[in-house]
Amino acid sequence: MEFGDNFFKKVEKKTKVDKETILSLAQKLQNGNMKDESTLREIIKTLSKMTGKEVSKEREDKIVQTIIDDKVPKGVEKAFLQNDK
Repeated sequence: MEFGDNFFKKVEKKTKVDKETILSLAQKLQNGNMKDESTLREIIKTLSKMTGKEVSKEREDKIVQTIIDDKVPKGVEKAFLQNDK
């Protein structure tokens, strides 16, 4: 699926995240080894910066370990419910 500049302009207007940042993150997700700790930490930091939400070192460690251990909930609902605890 290909997205035009108009799409990215709408996303940037709503999220304040520019096209280059979105494409860079997509590239990291597509090409990255999701079992590699440094790749995961880089993605977490990028998402944190994009969303303006700080992720503590403890929470980052927990996210990384959960992904490496294949303990990510299969359903989106479960992921959101677990994060609210």
